[in-house]
Amino acid sequence: MRLLSAVIGMVVLAWGWGMWANGAGGGSTPWVIYEQALLLSGLLSIALMSVAMVLATRPVLLERPLGGMDRIYRVHKWSGMLAVGFAALHWLIEMSDDLVKSLAGRAGRLHEIEFSGLIENLRDAGEEVGEFAIYLVLAMLVLSLWRRFPYRWWRPLHKAMPALYLLLAFHAAVLAPLGYWRQPVGWVLALLLASGTTAAFLSLAGRIGRDNRAGGVVESISTPAPDVTEVVCRLEHGWPGHRAGQFAFVSFDRFEGAHPFTIASADHGDRRLSFLIKGLGDYTRGLSRRISKGQAVTVEGPYGCFDLDRGDGNARQIWIAGGIGVTPFMAWLDRLRSDPVRAPAARLHYCTRNAAADPLIERLASMCVDLPSISLQVHDASQGEYLSAEQIISADEGNDRAEIWFCGPRGLGESLRSRLGALLGSRLRFHQEAFELR
Repeated sequence: MRLLSAVIGMVVLAWGWGMWANGAGGGSTPWVIYEQALLLSGLLSIALMSVAMVLATRPVLLERPLGGMDRIYRVHKWSGMLAVGFAALHWLIEMSDDLVKSLAGRAGRLHEIEFSGLIENLRDAGEEVGEFAIYLVLAMLVLSLWRRFPYRWWRPLHKAMPALYLLLAFHAAVLAPLGYWRQPVGWVLALLLASGTTAAFLSLAGRIGRDNRAGGVVESISTPAPDVTEVVCRLEHGWPGHRAGQFAFVSFDRFEGAHPFTIASADHGDRRLSFLIKGLGDYTRGLSRRISKGQAVTVEGPYGCFDLDRGDGNARQIWIAGGIGVTPFMAWLDRLRSDPVRAPAARLHYCTRNAAADPLIERLASMCVDLPSISLQVHDASQGEYLSAEQIISADEGNDRAEIWFCGPRGLGESLRSRLGALLGSRLRFHQEAFELR
């Protein structure tokens, strides 16, 4: 979230400079507070919306600085939520002018510049479209937070966000004080609006991710477990290859759109990708019945920085997988089996609800046989075997610097990170796949 803090700080500083340069515009104190709060809330809202729009284009160049596309989407999500929050505050402040009037009277109200002709018409239009757009944006926020709202309906609604952004960008541009455009606050606003508008048009034109897509066919389908579908795809020559641990956006159905799935296999140069897909939503639960062998598939990617090559070679490697979160580690093991000498000393903790009914355990054990430096430890919840921070830093692991790689339920990851941070302090380095893109 450092990016959002930096953007908010930059906007606040630019706004403060403008307020100081303009002497706050005169008027009585209640009206000055009202006017400046209205301006600041509006600036923060459109700034964060602009950041959200830019991040929605899946900027590969920002993956390394921000820690991967999964984290980019997390920042995108929070940027959008904060933007809508500031937009709601902006609207509430706008609606409170009668309250300020009752407290301070009309006499101390700031003098408004009179416009005429085209400028006046543009400002009137800006006010109207801004109020219309904010209601729709608030509704979209509610649907995004309502996890039970079906993805297949949420997705086309969410695709309308670039159009709503353009309405709000127009609102911000025509209603910003004219003096802003000669000051840092105007330059910052212009940069953000230009970036966000460009991103919005790219989205509306369907350009996002287009250069990273490759077509192919479904080569095989299996169900290793009742709630898990394994799909192997063979892609065309446009696929650039991937690093073990990365993910891709996969589309089996044009209407349903693309879903993000971790690639469960290493890159062997044959353009074959394996995906282990757990039935977590309305679409993935019936995936094995919806797709067939030979069916066309589109894969966009690869994305993500859950990459073992980024690890600390001097730290004790501890890998933690929860349920289907084991897929990036399976890709790692698949890659290391082709070059066992490069395999680090590591312990893989696999947390499962029921070991007796989990077919992935046998596969993991088989892969680890060829990698003697990697030990597998299974934690069976049905037997009361829950992984704890104390187990992780047991006697044989607690004396070294620890590098944790975690992929699994967010609650478990946050709990382990907090407890391990308290126990290990600066000796801990924690990587977590933030795989929630909605």
